[in-house]
Amino acid sequence: MAIVEKTLKRTPLSEIHERAGARMVEFGGWWMPVQFSSILEEHRAVRQRAGLFDVSHMGEIEVRGPGAFSLLQRLLTNDLAKLEIGQAQYTLLCREDGGTLDDLLCYRLGADRYLLVVNAANAERDYNWIAEHAQGVEVIDRTLETALLALQGPSAESILRGLTPIELSSVKTYRAAEGYVAGKPALVARTGYTGEDGFEIFLAWYEAEAVWEQLLLAGKSQGLLPAGLGARDMLRLEAGFALYGHELSEEYSPLDADLWRFVALEKGEFIGRQALQRQQSQGPRRVLVGLRMIDPGIPRQGYAVLARDRPVGAVASGGLSPTLGVSIAMAYVATEHSPLGSSLVVLIHGRPRRAVVVSRPFYKRPPPG
Repeated sequence: MAIVEKTLKRTPLSEIHERAGARMVEFGGWWMPVQFSSILEEHRAVRQRAGLFDVSHMGEIEVRGPGAFSLLQRLLTNDLAKLEIGQAQYTLLCREDGGTLDDLLCYRLGADRYLLVVNAANAERDYNWIAEHAQGVEVIDRTLETALLALQGPSAESILRGLTPIELSSVKTYRAAEGYVAGKPALVARTGYTGEDGFEIFLAWYEAEAVWEQLLLAGKSQGLLPAGLGARDMLRLEAGFALYGHELSEEYSPLDADLWRFVALEKGEFIGRQALQRQQSQGPRRVLVGLRMIDPGIPRQGYAVLARDRPVGAVASGGLSPTLGVSIAMAYVATEHSPLGSSLVVLIHGRPRRAVVVSRPFYKRPPPG
């Protein structure tokens, strides 16, 4: 075992992944599988059948007790008043200047009980930020006691149905239900980060191995594959989802990142509101757009974007889309070059390659049936 690996956090399934021959890498301070068979094979499994991801590196922060709602309304950009018990909401944490500290999911699990699912690399910072503003509200870091599995793909519901008494058809998008999976207590949610239907399964840390193995066994006849971070990254890119450290950072506001629909100025005061309101009135100087390459070449993070031989932005994420068969990217560009159909150039290894601004998501799953 390499020295660097010893310093990384390990999920409850790390040893299972290693025994399965997964290629492991550092990600957000964790030792994670980037692929099991191949990124392409795992990607196609999710789009056509199903894939199973270990995402236990994600941070989980519980906020509970009287005052929990008021605290989170003050910290998050979206309006928690819209949440029913058992419902989830995409939202953001911002600084006073409107810069994005993190993007996350907020689950309302009870009258005064919320679960925040945050990015792995930001989990400790997010916890400290929330705790600093808590003013007596109970804030608990559940990250190292909570395992999280993501079963994604068109066959996900039929695979999971045989392992849980939860009526999965009643768990609508951005909803969650508590029950059992493979006989283990679990919270089952339906949000997804791949552009496909699927479920997230929250479990006690020590129950993850048994449930992982039962899911793979139950899905074997339907072509279920374990999948790693490599497939997950391209799946989320095709679906147009932001990734912190690429499309999101303290440098970019939700307005820059085209996430304004998750900012509820009308709900009243929250951290960053005044700065975001000013930015909205002035209009953003740059905005996140989708790019589809016309010329051959694979755009990567940091590659310069040009218009008429002048730098106007940079790629945030990019790659060759297995589903579409073309290279795609998300990039920050000056606002005047953001309209759909705008012609731009990406410098790939110093060579200009033509691209066009397109709408996101790049891929939408076909309707059922």
